[in-house]
Amino acid sequence: MTILPGDDRPEPPLAGDEASTLIGFLDYQRATLAWKCSGLDAVQLARTAAASSITLGGLLNHLALVEDTWFGYRLAGVAPSEPWASVDWDADPDWEWHAAARTEPEVLFERWRATVARSSAQVDEVLAADGLDRLAKRPRSNGEVPSLRWILLHMIEEYARHNGHADLIRESIDGQTGE
Repeated sequence: MTILPGDDRPEPPLAGDEASTLIGFLDYQRATLAWKCSGLDAVQLARTAAASSITLGGLLNHLALVEDTWFGYRLAGVAPSEPWASVDWDADPDWEWHAAARTEPEVLFERWRATVARSSAQVDEVLAADGLDRLAKRPRSNGEVPSLRWILLHMIEEYARHNGHADLIRESIDGQTGE
């Protein structure tokens, strides 16, 4: 077993305010996903582990969609970006997972990075104007309207859960592990 090289993930602040601590933990989880997916080719990004159909490429695509949905569509109230806006979700509700296997690694990484950058800018804008208590412009599917604080915590949970999947998949590909 070898440890993944290049662990230069940003550490969350030990004594920051609430917003910088939440953003610090989200950025740490985002960097963990990038670290788990780094240095792999298209075949490796499409590999599964055990009976699951989850792939590292699928995780990149899925988390780009989740970022765009929570920070763009719900929090900021903007229309979904591409490719999500053009997907026929009724025909394939799991499109982001299926499409990843047909998408070049560079495109998956760039889509995810661009979405993270857009999400970060949206969060910064909301924080500057209204703080963590600001409610999303669009409700969850159950009609409830979350605050930015809730969305940040949800995204930390979403990444942490999927990073556990990524760790298992990465280890099955090349034996490399890491925290």
